[in-house]
Amino acid sequence: MSRVVLAMSGGVDSSVAAYLLQQAGHEVIGLFMRHGEHSPQTACSVEAAPGQTAGKTQPAALPILKPGHKQGCCSASDAEDARRMADRLDISFYAVDFQQEFGRIMDYFVEEYLQARTPNPCVMCNNWLKFGKLWDYARGIGAEMIATGHYARIEEDEDGELGLFRGLDQDKDQSYVLAGIDRELFPRLRFPVGNYRKTEIRRIAAEIGMRVADKKDSQEICFVPDGNYANFVRRRQGELDTAGDFVSVEGEVLGQHAGIERFTIGQRKGLGIAFGEPRYVVRIDADSKQVVLGRKDDLACTSLTASNTNWLIDLPAAPGDPDCKIECDVKIRYLSVPVPATVQILPENRMSVEMAEPKHGVAPGQAVVCYRGDQVLGGGWIDN
Repeated sequence: MSRVVLAMSGGVDSSVAAYLLQQAGHEVIGLFMRHGEHSPQTACSVEAAPGQTAGKTQPAALPILKPGHKQGCCSASDAEDARRMADRLDISFYAVDFQQEFGRIMDYFVEEYLQARTPNPCVMCNNWLKFGKLWDYARGIGAEMIATGHYARIEEDEDGELGLFRGLDQDKDQSYVLAGIDRELFPRLRFPVGNYRKTEIRRIAAEIGMRVADKKDSQEICFVPDGNYANFVRRRQGELDTAGDFVSVEGEVLGQHAGIERFTIGQRKGLGIAFGEPRYVVRIDADSKQVVLGRKDDLACTSLTASNTNWLIDLPAAPGDPDCKIECDVKIRYLSVPVPATVQILPENRMSVEMAEPKHGVAPGQAVVCYRGDQVLGGGWIDN
């Protein structure tokens, strides 16, 4: 039996993950990761269940939230659901303050928009916080493993090495947002729901009487629950001087906009300017503050470069060697359809990608993730 620290969000996936780990004989410790801004609209407090002191065992190293301590990026019911599910399974439960660490994720989010890039905070959070700091806390209390409710799998690949694979439920697969985690963590990592379909997870939850069995999935970025990214950027950054011109791909000024943080590559709706035909954001220039608008064909892209790469397999040659290339499928956004590509792996954690067919909406700042079948080979951050 291993001691496993499980990140619990109050949703059905992590709640059933706790049950599955428990059924497998593990000692499960539920961890609610408190992070985000103080917000009256989304505040929540976490306290011990009646008759408990925040869990059956209380590691001194963990900062436990006091009753009434505000939580910013979850609803009040999320924290309560996580605690109730832990209590339902009779497992230890802790609420740990990650607000300071999570500030780094929110700062990254703001800085990327101000640099005319489209951030992906979920990937960044998984890379650094959820599978970095979480493991640090787990080791601090003597745990051998960490786990989450992601739809992904850790399995042996064809070479007998542990690898990251898509979740069995292709419609819920979350492997894209996990491509940046350290492969050295694989032996210590578990995704209990990865071999199930979502319908099965909800059925299990209902069968064992979990109140979250029919709880809706989260759809928005956790610290921007209203989905208004521009307002969040302005609220966190303060006064901004980001207004500028809409221009055509030919350079003609078409109108004015209120700030580059309001736009992302491929955007069509909410431009605040009308044309006789659909226009899309095809480029954003942070220096000139210009938002370039064009037709859908202007978004077509067959090549890109990426940096800060992370590889989850052994490379075929040294980076920069002409033989250090991979034939694979790539995804350029979480919900995009993979396309065949040739990836040339370059020095200094960079790569170039040549896609076999055009993709629309390739956005600097997003992650490009490489697949071979269901296995995640690695990925990086799109530069251009």
